[in-house]
Amino acid sequence: MTAAPMPDMLVASRIPALRQSLADARLHGLVVTSMTNVQYLCGFSGSNGLLIVTADDAVLITDGRYTEQAPEELALASVDVAVDIAASLFDASSKYVSAAMAVGFEEAVLAFASHRDLAEALTCTLVPTSRLVEDLRAIKDEGEVARIEAAASIADRALATVVGLLAEEPTEQEFGFELDTAMRRLGAAERSFETIVGSGPNGAKPHARPTERRIAQGDLVVLDFGAMVDGYHSDMTRTLMVGEPTPEQAEMLAVVRSAQAAGRDLVAPGVDAKAIDHACRSVIDEAHLGAYFMHGTGHGVGLDIHEFPAVSARSDTVLQTGHVITVEPGVYVPGTGGVRVEDTVVVTSGGYRALTRYSKDPLV
Repeated sequence: MTAAPMPDMLVASRIPALRQSLADARLHGLVVTSMTNVQYLCGFSGSNGLLIVTADDAVLITDGRYTEQAPEELALASVDVAVDIAASLFDASSKYVSAAMAVGFEEAVLAFASHRDLAEALTCTLVPTSRLVEDLRAIKDEGEVARIEAAASIADRALATVVGLLAEEPTEQEFGFELDTAMRRLGAAERSFETIVGSGPNGAKPHARPTERRIAQGDLVVLDFGAMVDGYHSDMTRTLMVGEPTPEQAEMLAVVRSAQAAGRDLVAPGVDAKAIDHACRSVIDEAHLGAYFMHGTGHGVGLDIHEFPAVSARSDTVLQTGHVITVEPGVYVPGTGGVRVEDTVVVTSGGYRALTRYSKDPLV
């Protein structure tokens, strides 16, 4: 059966929205050097380039490898952006800004040496900026949500395909390979990140890398993985129990599932992101396991696997309709293992909708 086409992404609306942000910041333009932000704004997916956006013009400067690809991708995105093929991106950028302009650069992206080279190439006033594009990216349109949801569905189905292998005592590396392969066979362009498989005591490492350890009866197994569709990521963690849990393992599983539900069910427009972190953390603290929860509760998901907004005790974000975030509390006990449960959810006008839907039943 052929999958229904996904809605279009509103790429053509993004540069006008950025221009409004530039006007609010009293800037005449922005030099966009984050390749993720370049892709977001104009659809170009190459590995080298920069985008200059001013009040009246936008130009993508890239190298000769993309002479054909760049115009093709910009045409598909229906954006009004010129293409300049150049040997030196910074030198070419001098044609598009004047000395009288105040032009922003992405302070969190541009390395010191690159900033020096850009300043030498341009005669304008360069102004450091923060999150001008990232704030736009945080609110997903219908097409973006559809792609994240498609990636999440692939991950859901992939785990269902391979979960039975856990009873055969594969190594962590073997199981991770099978899970990654299943995602590719189901249509993922790539995995979102290196798949985490942490079994037994290895599960106490929040970002455990798969090893040659064999998964055995009595193990908790932390699986954190995701798929990519059209450049958009999914992210999900499930903790599975091979065999019957000990009382300690059963408590960890129950506490983390309750904590995750408490945070997830709070998601809605107008809610402080830090309140979600607090809701998760409170459940774990009440179980006297707070010392074993040592990371934030979540993050934004989109063209990057970790992007704005953060869901943590220090977050100053108020959730809005269109935010796509994770809710992923965990408990990690050295020598015993770990439990993490994570969903990716989209904030809707009425609350939230889970994009990751694989069962949270831990028993294999």
